[in-house]
Amino acid sequence: MSDLELDRRQAVAKLLDDRENLLVVTGLGSPSYDVFAAGDHDANFYLWGAMGGAALFGLGTALAQPDRPVAAITGDGEQLMGMGGLATIAVSGARNLSVVVLDNGHFGETGGQLSHSGMGVELSNVAAATGFPVVKVVRTMAELDEARAIIGQVDTGPHFIQIKIANGAMPRALPVRDGVFIKNRFRANLGLAAN
Repeated sequence: MSDLELDRRQAVAKLLDDRENLLVVTGLGSPSYDVFAAGDHDANFYLWGAMGGAALFGLGTALAQPDRPVAAITGDGEQLMGMGGLATIAVSGARNLSVVVLDNGHFGETGGQLSHSGMGVELSNVAAATGFPVVKVVRTMAELDEARAIIGQVDTGPHFIQIKIANGAMPRALPVRDGVFIKNRFRANLGLAAN
């Protein structure tokens, strides 16, 4: 791990420390494992098998819950599959949404192949070009404090936060995979009935 690459589990744990009323949507695979390892929470919605959908699911959540901060935490591989969604989010007016991309430059769930971000595509530049009013690249633990403050805001977004993390396998920390349970628990956290 270089000085410019953070340990993903430590970074996510610090990002979610003292999260208050933050709603979190996770991308499939490692982001779900990382968020779960930081502490399971009724306000976590773990996506399974929805490649490219975390940021847009986060958008829907943010629009439905405008008084709560929402963070869609995903990986560079998944966000690359949902690049068009960045333009939709940028013009959405979802001031309470933060798209957080854990960027190791590799497709971690399919064998560690180099991703487009590993070949020079800067997702933060893409987000800025689509019109995100707040774009931040995080390379140090100290910068994570600034990112934590950003994701707690409900009136300055949408925000795009790219966290440069080290490549490498981490032990899996598996949250529940029962979609009905996850949905009902999340709805209950929002004060809504199960359906």
